[in-house]
Amino acid sequence: MPTKMLGTASSDAEREIETVLRSVQPWRGRAMQYAPVPGGISNRNWRVWLDGESSSYFVKVPGRGTEQFIDRKVAFAASKQAETIGIGPRLYDYAAELGVEINDFVEGRATCSNRDFLDAPVRAAIVAAYRALHASPLLPLTKTIFNLIDEHVEQVRQAGGKLPADFPRLHAEYVRARAALEASGLDIVACFNDPMPGNFLRDEAGTVLLIDYEYASNNDRCYDLGALSGEMFFTREVEEEMVESYFGSVSEANMARVTVHKALADLKWATWSMLQNEISTLDFDYFKYGAWKFMRARSVIDSPAWNTLLGSV
Repeated sequence: MPTKMLGTASSDAEREIETVLRSVQPWRGRAMQYAPVPGGISNRNWRVWLDGESSSYFVKVPGRGTEQFIDRKVAFAASKQAETIGIGPRLYDYAAELGVEINDFVEGRATCSNRDFLDAPVRAAIVAAYRALHASPLLPLTKTIFNLIDEHVEQVRQAGGKLPADFPRLHAEYVRARAALEASGLDIVACFNDPMPGNFLRDEAGTVLLIDYEYASNNDRCYDLGALSGEMFFTREVEEEMVESYFGSVSEANMARVTVHKALADLKWATWSMLQNEISTLDFDYFKYGAWKFMRARSVIDSPAWNTLLGSV
């Protein structure tokens, strides 16, 4: 997509980003160009070039209504923590008061797709990045998967959003899963929480950076593993490889916790989608995405192994 010079906006989105760019104190008075970055389903993302600089910047402008489920101060803290431990790009606070996040635009890396996760070295690099994040200090906000699901269910109801006819049954199974996991004890660490393929950037050497920390919070470490497995359609064999890589061995309890969290992750993103379907102005079929996530949650919850999994966590 062609770039535009500052001052040539012709759409609401372009006028919005130009307003942001003019507010950045270190950039005032400088000529610059910008272009949209496709792929986001929460915000509007842009690449920005400043005259006289060889590198460029990634600018994330909050999407409408995202303040209902994203704490921008926590997102900044998580992004800065990721930069500090070497798994995320450099963060600038130039427009933090607007909730706008500015990072170095990462050069020399490719945005991952699900296909990349067929490569064992990529999976190993991501598990290593997760281990580093989980070993870092706790974030300013604790939001477990239970907090997230409860929050989204209430938000969907308040917004008059749509939930499937069998949602009472799915919610009852969620309550059972929560009771089982809380009885066994939660292992709370700083978590990424958002393993969309596009949030991982790989290079030819196989190293990986994680980007987009706006959903990060303190959560059970197995949520990150379960959500990753579900998002990438890992087979049982690959799940076992991931668990062994992360924990050093495979146990029935850890496999059960990962699988249960995989189902809970789909319930979280399904209800999130139904809220977005009511409030977002982005061109994305949230209803279809949410319906698909509900179907994937059912594939675990309705399996013959579900009761065994809850007894093993």
